Amino acid sequence: MNIVIIGAGVAGVNAATKLVDNDFKGKITIIDMGLDPYLRPYEEVMTGYLGAGGWSDGKLTYSTQIGGQLSKYVGEDKAMELMKQVVDNFSRFHPHPEQIILSNPEEEPEFIKPYFGLRLFPCWHIGTDYLHEIGKSWYDYLVSKGVEFNWETKVSDVDFDNQMVKASGDQSELNLPYDKLIFGVGKSGIDFTSEVMQKYNLPTEEKPAQVGVRFEAPQKHFQKLIDVAYDFKLYRKLDNVSLRSFCTNNNAAYVAVEETYGDHSYNGHAKKDESFRNDMTNFGILMEVRGIEKPFKWARELVGKVQENSTGLFYSPTREPSMTSEGIDVSATKIENLDVVKDAFQGYFKYIDDFINDMKLVFPTLKDDWGIYVPEVKYLAPEPLVNYSDLSLTKYPDVHFVGDALSARGISVSGAHGTLVAEQILNNE
Repeated sequence: MNIVIIGAGVAGVNAATKLVDNDFKGKITIIDMGLDPYLRPYEEVMTGYLGAGGWSDGKLTYSTQIGGQLSKYVGEDKAMELMKQVVDNFSRFHPHPEQIILSNPEEEPEFIKPYFGLRLFPCWHIGTDYLHEIGKSWYDYLVSKGVEFNWETKVSDVDFDNQMVKASGDQSELNLPYDKLIFGVGKSGIDFTSEVMQKYNLPTEEKPAQVGVRFEAPQKHFQKLIDVAYDFKLYRKLDNVSLRSFCTNNNAAYVAVEETYGDHSYNGHAKKDESFRNDMTNFGILMEVRGIEKPFKWARELVGKVQENSTGLFYSPTREPSMTSEGIDVSATKIENLDVVKDAFQGYFKYIDDFINDMKLVFPTLKDDWGIYVPEVKYLAPEPLVNYSDLSLTKYPDVHFVGDALSARGISVSGAHGTLVAEQILNNE
């Protein structure tokens, strides 16, 4: 049996790992536009071994409350089992697994309740620097098991009818037949996913877009909440708008730039090495607007307006834009007021503004020493409709969609997608 995996992200890598751990006898080929973990540069955030999840700070959320609809596919117990396998893989290839920090908050503090909801769940924090080391060990293991990787290779076409993947690299053209195709192209491949779905006239489900900012301030302001939950997630739901904070980074916390669709978006990382400590906190504040007819198109247009003359924008009453942990410019143009942002957000920025103002009430030491990077965006392209049991297309049961290609959000859920598909392949081998 030939298995072709498009994308060496968290979903594809966990699928391959599940297969080789169980002595799969067929051939496994993985195609990715990026580089292996030994060659992947810091600036290559979205592609390469372990994908965006491998170049993040590695917060593994152990909950079905966020990250997608995995429990809808397989039930709560099975979803938790699949995510635990992902957590175990990261621990298994970690050079110092005893240093993985588990945050397991159990009770929402009273000082939050008048202003925000707070989602509580177990979360493992690995750290950006350790993720890089995990990637190298994990990659070596798969190579030793016979998994074939094609780096710097872009898929040009997939032929579902004849079960063929066409791809090209710098010096080669590939025509790869498959018996099973695992489609895990991630955020970088959202346009390609849409093209494929249109080509075969396959049904999709429109998903809401989430747009917002990356907030940054000294950690001391948030310490009383960090002591409860390292990766705290504040939220509020209004009539037609939902807001949430996510991806909180502390101690050695740095703003990062990632590219999706040619657009730039801000994100955040945190390292474990104390030499990088800067005593800062950053997190995303994302807004989801309901009732917009074409949310994906709306979000792209919003981001395009923000980035008409710049990679991204930075606003602060008092601060300057930060540098990355590698000393790289975050590529944000400082603005003196928020007029251009408010215009781009078409009146919806007031909800983010209210969110920030209420944080000042919850954290009274937070005054003017904060800043925001604009935009932070999580694109969710129209989602392929799949069979829940194995994430396959009804018309093409040998094609399985996983990870961000199926609107998964986060490392744990994406990895669980790949593990689920691999289990089903093994069961039917």
